Amino acid sequence: MEKTAVKKLAGVLKILVTITFVCNLVALLLVPGMSLMKGLDELLTLTPYENPLEVPFRVGIAFALSWVWVWAAGAYEMVLALFLLFCGACTAVVLWQARRVLDTILEGNPFQLVNSHSLRRSAACSFLISAAALVRLIWGLAFYGTVDPLLTYNALFVPVFFMAGLLCLVMSALFRQAAELKRENDLTI
Repeated sequence: MEKTAVKKLAGVLKILVTITFVCNLVALLLVPGMSLMKGLDELLTLTPYENPLEVPFRVGIAFALSWVWVWAAGAYEMVLALFLLFCGACTAVVLWQARRVLDTILEGNPFQLVNSHSLRRSAACSFLISAAALVRLIWGLAFYGTVDPLLTYNALFVPVFFMAGLLCLVMSALFRQAAELKRENDLTI
């Protein structure tokens, strides 16, 4: 059977979502190290007696040990690491649910209740990211005692992921309605 334009697009999107999902999982492993990165500058500098090939090895060890170091670091680094780990896990769920929806499109039967459930899970994760960003924004306002946190990505995450959650809920309702209409149509003689 010949692939339609929609199936070709769904296939490309599935590849892109899979690549993004894998990159997200790799990034989750690096989160504590990235939250400590401002304190690891001495690992990246070389003395005149060191080989430049040692730097990637030292950075790899630092990232592995950073899972322990981040909990001993300051409040900022710990809150940042927890926030990024939580948001990264929620993003992984959203990407996995997107893959599930794309799978049904590639099968040629997108109007199923399973797509509605996948989109509802994506909506819940989007709302959780929005809530976590709001909590971190409020924490930042209290921790710094200034309005500077309103100029960070956390302030942007709150409305963006809230609207993404609303969009996923609307799409979930549409897929649920389409699945019910399809089921009724299949029962009609």
